Amino acid sequence: MGLIVYGASLSPFVRKTRVFLAEKGLAYTLEQVNIFPPPDWFKEISPLGRIPVLKDDATGATLPDSSVICAYLEKTNPTPALYPAKPLSYARALWLEEYADSELAGNIGMGMFRPVVVNKLMGKESDRAAAEKTLTEKLPRYFDYLNKEIGAKEYLVDDTFSIADIAVATQFANFNHTGFKLDAGAYPNLDRYVKAIHARPSFAACIAEESKMISKLGL
Repeated sequence: MGLIVYGASLSPFVRKTRVFLAEKGLAYTLEQVNIFPPPDWFKEISPLGRIPVLKDDATGATLPDSSVICAYLEKTNPTPALYPAKPLSYARALWLEEYADSELAGNIGMGMFRPVVVNKLMGKESDRAAAEKTLTEKLPRYFDYLNKEIGAKEYLVDDTFSIADIAVATQFANFNHTGFKLDAGAYPNLDRYVKAIHARPSFAACIAEESKMISKLGL
């Protein structure tokens, strides 16, 4: 079956992996997995019980964690390169990936996406007040940083699309799914950048698919 991605479409980390695969031009199958709670068989291939997990039928390997998966795919399919070649640029891209995967994901995911979207998925009322509190009290410093980092550039590192852009932009897809929007007046560079990255075919296909799911929730 080639490459199989186990995960849920609305996960920013599953999307990160899917975008990476699309940018590499690699075919794959997405197998939906609900981790609330994860099935027993999934725990055997994901020790932390998290998504995504990649299975490569060519080697029989199963790899958990989006960062590990993307690094593996870069090594096995080096063209087009999605990690910078220059040492400092490579390190910079890894830093921005970590920044997005930890700090940005923690605040957007737990502070906005979970109370608004995940609550709905679990049959609860959306807590938009909690999301609004996160947006006004916690996220500005992250938005300020990224607004400054992108500046007038098209991409975050070396003006070349990379893992840094994928990792950052996937978090903003979840942000947009909550129904809130970036303040273009306060963060003009970041707003322009996110819209451009989300317009890439790799992102646009995922977001269009997910938007249909979101619309069914009545958000």
